Formats: sequence, C-alpha cells, structure tokens
Amino acid sequence: MSLRLRLTLLYSTLMGAILLVISAAVTLVITSLLLNQIDDTLETAQQVILSKIQINELGKIDPQLETTDLGSDVYMQIWGLDQELQSRFGVMKNFEDAPFDSAALRKEIPTYRDLSGVGWHIRVLSIPLVQNGRKIAVLQVATKLGVVDMAKKNLTDILFIIWIVAVLFSGMAVWVTIGQTIKPLGAITETVEQINRADDLSRRIPYSGPEEDEIGSMVSSFNQTLERLEALFTSQQRLLADVSHELRTPLTVIKGNVDLMRRMKSLDAESLTSIDQEAGRLTRLVGGLLLLAQAESGKLTLVMKKVELDLLLTEVFQEMSILAGSKVHVHLNEIDQVYVNGDRDRLKQVFINLIANAIQYTPQNGDVFVSLEQIKDQARVIVRDTGPGIPVEDLPHIFERFYRAEKSRTRGKSTGFGLGLSIVNWIVERHGGRIEVVSQDGKGTTFAVWLPLFSNS
Repeated sequence: MSLRLRLTLLYSTLMGAILLVISAAVTLVITSLLLNQIDDTLETAQQVILSKIQINELGKIDPQLETTDLGSDVYMQIWGLDQELQSRFGVMKNFEDAPFDSAALRKEIPTYRDLSGVGWHIRVLSIPLVQNGRKIAVLQVATKLGVVDMAKKNLTDILFIIWIVAVLFSGMAVWVTIGQTIKPLGAITETVEQINRADDLSRRIPYSGPEEDEIGSMVSSFNQTLERLEALFTSQQRLLADVSHELRTPLTVIKGNVDLMRRMKSLDAESLTSIDQEAGRLTRLVGGLLLLAQAESGKLTLVMKKVELDLLLTEVFQEMSILAGSKVHVHLNEIDQVYVNGDRDRLKQVFINLIANAIQYTPQNGDVFVSLEQIKDQARVIVRDTGPGIPVEDLPHIFERFYRAEKSRTRGKSTGFGLGLSIVNWIVERHGGRIEVVSQDGKGTTFAVWLPLFSNS
C-alpha cells in the first residue's frame, strides 16, 4: 500500500470518526429537546387534569374533562389501588384495558418512562394521587412518540448522507493534496534511479513549491548533497587521474634505468642516482597524499599551544638560507615579537613550504624577502619573491591539489606535485587564519599569511 493511500485512509478515517461523534451529539441534543417538549406537554396536561379531578361519594375519582382540550395526541388513565380503571381520556391501541405503565402503578413519586413494543412507542407520566396523606389512585398521562421517532430517523438519514458525502469529499481532497505534497518524493526517487542507472550526479530535483516547508527543505538538502557528491566524485576522479599521471613519470624513469642496467649487465651510477631521485619523488608524493587524507578525515590532530612566531620564523630563515645557497638571496626584513596559538611543527611546515617554493621559482641571483608584522590582533607573515610570477588565470586554482602554473614555471626534477600549497592552506585555515596571494607576470609573487594572536582566554 502506497504512502499516499495510507495517509488518505488515515485522514478519511479520522474525519469519519469525528463526524460520527458530531452526528451522535447532534442526534442526542435534538432528541433531548423533543423529549423535553413532550414532557412539557405531559406536564401541562396533568396539571389541567388535576385541576378538573373530583372525588365522588363512593371515593371514586371523576375528572370533568368533557369540555377540556388536552390535545389529540394526549391520553389519560386513572387506576385505582385495586388495579381498576376508574377513568380515561382517549383510547390508545394496545392499551384499551391495560395501564400505560403497569410498573409505575406501584411508584410513590411522579415518574417519566419511555415504553415501546411492536408497532408502538409512547412516553408516560405517572403521578400518584393522594388524599389526606394517603395514596388513592395513580394518574397516567401518555403521548405517542411517533413524531419524535420520525424526526430522529429523518435526522439520522440526513446526517448519514452528510457523513458519506463529507468522508468521500475529504478523502478526494486529501488524495489530491497529498499527491501534490509528496510529488517531490517521486521526483527524488526518479532522480536517484536515474543517477543509479547513468552514474550522473549532475542531475537535480526540480521543485517549484515553497522552499521553507518540510518538502522544500528536504529537496534543497538533497540537491546540496548531490552537489557535494558530484564535487567529491569529480575531485576523486581528478585525484585518481593526477596521481596516475604523477606516478607514471617516475615509474617510467625507474623502469627505463633498470632496463638499461639490465642490458648493460652492470650498475650505472647515473642511473642509480636517477632511480634514487624518482624514488624520493614518489615518497614525497605518498607522504603528501597521506597527510591530506589524514587532514580531511580528521585524524591529523594539531597540538595547539603558545608559539613565539618571530623565533620560529628566524629558525626557518636560517634553514632556508642554507637551502638557497648562492642561487637566491634570502632576506629577513622587519620582524616583530609575536605570539600565536598553534601547532609549532605545522606552522614551521607552512613557512618552509612557502619559502622553498619562492626559492625554487626565483631565477639565479634573485631575491626572496621574508617579514613578520603585528597588525592589530593578527600576525602577518610576508613571503615575496622576484620570480616570474603566476598568471592571473592560475591564481584561483593554486591551492587545489596537483595544480601547477606550468605556463610560467618550468617543471624539473625538483618540481613538486602541487600538493604543498593545498597542505599550507589547510594548516592555516585550521589555525583560524587565512592566506592571500598577489602576483604579476614577470614581477614576482607575494604570499601573506594571517594568524590570530595568542589569547589567554
């Protein structure tokens, strides 16, 4: 059974139950009102009869009702204590010689009762007649309830027809409304099936209803999930393609050198050096990929504590000066005493990576400038080189994995895999900072790392 049908049956059942309760209440109220009117009629009749009653010398009750109009639907009997009918007004079928309510003849208080049998239904008021404190007879006034029964039947028929129409109408209304409401669910199912059949994550669920309701929120969330899945899937495909490409070159070089030495049947120093270099490149590639995988999975934890950033930057400067040798001149410009809250080893990795890139892409006898400055509640580290710069179209992509602006930077044996800046960006963001880059072709590149200052709170 479909969800739409189950909800329709549920709402229709609830509607039917509510209408049944309302119909029962209406019937009960109308019946009570009619019975009250009947009781008022019987009460009025018995008052008239009591005002006309006379007791003769034999102790018999003789009501003078010849000129009294009790109504065509009112009947009267007076029964003595000896169960003898002393007087009557009107003759009701089935009660020519029998009391309307034989059980009430023994009652000592006025009593209203409904009595029914085959083909008859009456309402009886029985009143004990007392003289000198002694019960001498029983007055019974009765009227037929055929009008009440007919009114009750007609009311019941009308309410039943209304109940049927209301339940059917509400069922159809709920069926249509729920169909429109859950229509996006069908679209979701269809979209998922299309994705499963075609492996096409670019599909989105169309929805024209209000976005703030539950269905709209669900569709929006599902579309956002599809967007993330598409981005992750595309990233994964690109990652596999990039890793395959990056692995192909060093493996080809290693295989070629091994084949060469196999043909020469001797170890060649140059070939072994090449193999060692390519093996080192593979090690760096795997290390970078593992680091990014740990970072994205949340397994790479940062040991946050107070770090003296100026001392750390001086340490990096000394190491990078040795790396630059005589090729590039590394300068440490103004440097403020600054404390930040961070992981010292990871921050050192950030600055080593940035300065190493600057040295790598700066031509012979070029310059690399490093500075540290406190600006308000942040520390700013500048790494600027005089290299060829990065083209404008490449700037938005330099923090992506395996991306290299090869148009201006010639790839060599020491060239990285395009993972370094991705790692740098991740570390800086996890420290609550940001990294900015400004570059012009032929005029060098400037990286600015912003980090929040250390706070005791």
